[in-house]
Amino acid sequence: MDAPGFHEASFGEVPIRQLGLRIAGTPLEPVLAEFGRELDAVGITRVRPRYYLSTEWGVPFETIAMAIPFYLARPELAELHAERTGMIEGHDPAEVLRYLRHEMGHVLNYAYKLYERPDWIEHFGAITQPYVDEYRPEPWSRRHVHHLPGWYAQKHPDEDFAETFAVWMTPGATWRAQYASWPDALAKLDYCERLIREIAPQEPLVTDDELDEDVEEIEQSPEQFYRDTIASTLELPPGLDGALRAIFLELPRADDQQPAAALIRRHARAIARSVYTWTGHFPEPTRLLLRELATRAESESLTYPASQESTALVALTALVTSLGMNFVARGAYLP
Repeated sequence: MDAPGFHEASFGEVPIRQLGLRIAGTPLEPVLAEFGRELDAVGITRVRPRYYLSTEWGVPFETIAMAIPFYLARPELAELHAERTGMIEGHDPAEVLRYLRHEMGHVLNYAYKLYERPDWIEHFGAITQPYVDEYRPEPWSRRHVHHLPGWYAQKHPDEDFAETFAVWMTPGATWRAQYASWPDALAKLDYCERLIREIAPQEPLVTDDELDEDVEEIEQSPEQFYRDTIASTLELPPGLDGALRAIFLELPRADDQQPAAALIRRHARAIARSVYTWTGHFPEPTRLLLRELATRAESESLTYPASQESTALVALTALVTSLGMNFVARGAYLP
C-alpha cells in the first residue's frame, strides 16, 4: 500500500512526517546490506551505524547515527528534489555507496574520538576550526583527495578525514597509483590505512545513536522544505542579456530554429551538477542562475538552429562555469 499522500498529486504539500517514509522495503535496503559487506571486507566489524532518514546526509557529532536524505526513499521525492535543487546526492546505488563511505568516515572519527589524537590533528588539522558552508576550494589541490563532488575534502578537517577514509575503503581503488604524485594526499591515505588497522579490533569509545531531525519529526511538507532551504533571490551579475545574445545570435540562422530557453531548461540539471563537481559552486544557486538565464532568453526570443545545439550548449556551459568559478574564488559572480 502506498504511504499516505503518495496517491495524491499534491503529495508535495503533505507533511514529511506523514508520508510514511522508511528504509525497509526500499532500494536503499540492499545498498545498505552491500555497504555492510564492504565494511566487513576491510575489517570494520565493531562499529555499525544506526541508519535513519533525515533532511540530508550527515552524522550528528559524537554519535554513530547516519542520516540519509529522505528523498532517496521514494522516486517521486527524488525527482522533486532534483527539480528544486538541480542535483540528487545519491542518484543510483553506486553513488549512494560513495556517500555512505564518506559518512562512515565521520562515524569512525566520532566513535573512536580520532579527532583528539595528535597524529590525526597533524594530518588533518584541528576539528575546532570554523565549519562554514560557503567554503572556497582550490580545484585540483594536491593536498586533498577527491571523492565527493565539489572538492569536499577542503571544507573542514572533519570532511578531509571522511573523504580520505572513503577513498581508502572504496573496493578496487588503486589509490596508491592514483595519488602517487600527490604526496600530501598520499600521506593522509597511508596514515588512514595504519589508523584503521589499529582501531578496527577495538571497541568504540562512543556508541550514542541519538537521531537529529528524524524524518518522523519533520513538520514541513516537501514543498515547504524547498521553499525554506533554497534562496528565493540571487544577486546576479550585470551583462547576462549581452552574454546570452553573444551565444545565440552569433550562431547561423536555419530553418530549424529552436527556442534557447527550452535548451537551457532541458540541460539545467546536468549543467548544475557538472559545475558543482568541477568548481565547488553549489547546484542550488547554479540552478537559480540557469532559471534566470532561461527567463531572459525567453523574453529576448532567442533561438538557435537544431544542428548547432552542441555548440550552443558548450558556450552556455562555459558561461555558467566561469561565473561559478568566480563565485567560488571571490564570493560573488563578479568582483
